[in-house]
Amino acid sequence: MGSGQVTPWQGKNITVAGLGVSGISAARALAGLGAVVTVVDNGDGDAHRVRAAELAELDIDVRLGRLESGERAGEVLPQGTDLVVTSPGWQPDSPLFLAAAKAGVDVVGDVEIAWQLRETGAERRAAASGEPRREPAPWLAITGTNGKTTTTQMLASILRAAGLKTAAVGNIGTPIIDVVTGEEPYDVLAVELSSYQLHWAPSVRAHSAAVLNLAPDHLDWHGSMEAYAADKGRIYEGNTIACVYNVADPATERLVEEADVEEGCRAIGFTLGAPGPSMLGVVDGILVDRAFVENRQKNAQELAHVDDVNPPAPHNIANALAAAALARAFGVAPRAVRDGLRDFRPDAHRVAYVDEVDGVRYVDDSKATNTHAAEASLAAFEPVVWIAGGLAKGATFDELVRKSAKRLRGVVLMGADRALIAEALARHAPEVPVTDLDRTDTGAMLAAVREAARLAEPGDTVLLAPACASMDMFANYNERGDAFAGAVRELASGSAADTA
Repeated sequence: MGSGQVTPWQGKNITVAGLGVSGISAARALAGLGAVVTVVDNGDGDAHRVRAAELAELDIDVRLGRLESGERAGEVLPQGTDLVVTSPGWQPDSPLFLAAAKAGVDVVGDVEIAWQLRETGAERRAAASGEPRREPAPWLAITGTNGKTTTTQMLASILRAAGLKTAAVGNIGTPIIDVVTGEEPYDVLAVELSSYQLHWAPSVRAHSAAVLNLAPDHLDWHGSMEAYAADKGRIYEGNTIACVYNVADPATERLVEEADVEEGCRAIGFTLGAPGPSMLGVVDGILVDRAFVENRQKNAQELAHVDDVNPPAPHNIANALAAAALARAFGVAPRAVRDGLRDFRPDAHRVAYVDEVDGVRYVDDSKATNTHAAEASLAAFEPVVWIAGGLAKGATFDELVRKSAKRLRGVVLMGADRALIAEALARHAPEVPVTDLDRTDTGAMLAAVREAARLAEPGDTVLLAPACASMDMFANYNERGDAFAGAVRELASGSAADTA
């Protein structure tokens, strides 16, 4: 597409809600296509003003904080708006969106815009290179309550091992708009999608997609478990090759059954047990494929060993099987699945081994910010001294404690909603010793680790899997995990000094 060519976005008045990474990406891209862009955000701090000044150089109008009318900028629909593009976290009942609905103006997300700009990106790359136009890269999409990021990164690693040009995008890494409109051509994209993003992305149609699991989360945003599940299920709409579901979680299979897919699209299950036809699973410590093989009624293809998965915890093996299923749906060879899993290294704060002190292992899973994630993390270790607590986000803990009680050597609780976990422990694990830390200062994590060390015995694992969000005490789960690792290092240093 030549620089002077008119685009469908030319002259369109677009309001972008949010001055975060995805909002800036959308604003830049749409302004570059000739749209008249206004960005609105209720914030008005130094960082907001710096970003606003940068966008102003592109003739993008940015409205921050309180307006002269006294109203907040993020709650007022600019006059003449033709379309609102929202950042993922903005709730559907935000005043801005209610005003848009009243005015008959559509609201979509950055992922929807990325999907609509795929063709534009392909045309621009062809014009810039002088080479024949390549079709936009297909999307292999992943969602679920837990495991999305790890599975997306595993999938990207497998695709790279197959020699394919790929990137992990969406709710992870580089903004997806920047990738689909950028100069680099890709063969395929590994796309992580949150329930927020799927809610605002009605047109996305993936090559293949997976829902890893479903558990109550973000219900304050979606309003109900049914609405949350429905938004997750959008990922299957229009799939062309495979809808990957979790055999152990029937709700994910129901979403497949309810989806409107292209004719010939297959339902592919993954299981930690022996797989049936059209499934991937585990047999004698080997990950096997009975979905993408000839005569799947009788045959199975070895893909990798359990020990090729890092770490080989049950929930992470499930992640690996889901990633393998999507890769196989795209035609990736078995050896690339094995090599990609071997090459993969998980991000920090995801079931990450920190150290061993006096025969006790310390593991950081600060990313376990809800009960479903904490349950999976606890299931990987035994016996466990569990460090938990934070912001519950409306969650209840009875089922988590009931399922995990037999694994617990002891529990250390911290954070704003720790009493909710304490009450569940009293009901379902009254014999487990509990330390309740009523403090939120910077030394609280060190105190928690020291209390956990006191409760632990050689051979135990001290596990930070909070089952709660972190913002009551920390900026994010990364800071919480760093505090845990720092406390473990201090504990180890003290232990070494004691034995010197």
